[in-house]
Amino acid sequence: MVRDKGQEARPLDTFDRKILGELARDAGLSYADLGSRVGLSAPAVHERVKRLRATGRIRGTVAMLDGPATGKPFLAFVHVDSTGWGKTQELLALSALPEVEEIHSVAGDTCMLLKVRCASSRALEGLLARLYALPSVKATRSYVVLSTFLERTPQAGITEVLETERAVVEADNTLP
Repeated sequence: MVRDKGQEARPLDTFDRKILGELARDAGLSYADLGSRVGLSAPAVHERVKRLRATGRIRGTVAMLDGPATGKPFLAFVHVDSTGWGKTQELLALSALPEVEEIHSVAGDTCMLLKVRCASSRALEGLLARLYALPSVKATRSYVVLSTFLERTPQAGITEVLETERAVVEADNTLP
C-alpha cells in the first residue's frame, strides 16, 4: 500500500473513531447517512474518510462473507512449529489458498498461527499435508472451532481503563 506522504497521521479524534466504528458495522453507508450517525455534514465526513484512507487507517472496503454460507463451515486455528524464525517464502505462499484467512508470526510456544476456513475436515487434512510438505515445518497443532460467539474486524474504539487495569489489579493485590 502506498500512503500519500502529504497526509500526516494525526491522532484519531472522537469523530474519526465514530466514523470508523460506523463503517466497521456497515461500510456501504452513504456519506449523508454516515454524517447523520456521527453528527457531521456529509462533506465533512467525506473529507475525514478520504484522510483516513490516505493515512492507511482504512485499508479497503470489503464484504464480510459468511463461512458456512459460502461452503466453508470448518474453521480452525493451526499453530505451526518450524525451524528457524518460521516466516519462510514457502509458508507465506499458502496465502494464495482461499482457505487461509490469516497468517501471523507469534511469540510463545509456536512460530506461526494460521486461521483457516475449509469445506470439511478432509480439506483441513489436505491443507495440513501441504504444510508438512514444507521443509521448514516440524509440527502443527490444530484447534477446530465448535461455535463462534464473536468474529469481527478490528474496532475503532479503545477501552481506556484497560491501560490502567493492570496497575489497579496489582494495587488491589498489595492490600492486606
